[in-house]
Amino acid sequence: MNIITCVKQVPASSQVDVDPDTGVLIRDGNNVKMNPYDLYALELSFQLRDKRAGSTVHTVTMGPPSARQVLLESFFMGGDEATLVSDPRFAGADVLATAYTLSQLIRTIGNFDVVVCGKQTTDGDTAQVGPEIAEFLGIPHVPYVIDILNVTDRGMRVRSIYDAHDEIVDVAFPCLITVEKGHLVPRLPSYRRKLAYRDHPIGLVALSDLVDPNPDHYGLKGSPTQVEAIFPPDKRTESVRHTGTKTELAQTLFDLLKESKYV
Repeated sequence: MNIITCVKQVPASSQVDVDPDTGVLIRDGNNVKMNPYDLYALELSFQLRDKRAGSTVHTVTMGPPSARQVLLESFFMGGDEATLVSDPRFAGADVLATAYTLSQLIRTIGNFDVVVCGKQTTDGDTAQVGPEIAEFLGIPHVPYVIDILNVTDRGMRVRSIYDAHDEIVDVAFPCLITVEKGHLVPRLPSYRRKLAYRDHPIGLVALSDLVDPNPDHYGLKGSPTQVEAIFPPDKRTESVRHTGTKTELAQTLFDLLKESKYV
């Protein structure tokens, strides 16, 4: 079984610079981490691989050259192969253009049975990229998966979790699933694997290598949604000190809560 797992490098904090001309985040490789939901996607991918002898996990990501770091991290956790799709013309892609780019990368890799994505990313929080990849590939998808119940030569049975209920779904290969954390506990990177895989080759794919090399379908040109303005929020901290007896302070606190319409 050939498993392709999508991961992404996201800002590690809310202190992120924004390009004033394009309105997109500046991703320079500093203060970044792997998207937390992708850790659960990797864990489920490894569990799925363990259910079928001879299976492999191929991690992929889209981003600048510095995004290789999350692919290295996936090696240290248990990944087998990795590919980075990177080109300056991909910059500024919205969720649709991002999904299209990843779907083209997956078509270029070919020969896959399952595509695994995290439920969403912490920098966008749209939860749209995974399902859109499935639509571009023309394959079925199941969201919010927390467990693989059974695997056969033709498909698998998965458990999805929703707010009010769980669902058990049978889906045929090839397919795509997005992963919710549920009870999953991502494994830690292995020091032995770090020594073994620190020089393992990572594939690099550019726009000219994709099945569809038309630059109008990628990046800002291929994005139907455009950000008019984006800026980091102003952070202000104001403090007021009140003095008095316990009764007076209690009354003051009550008056403040009432004035703010909390009570």
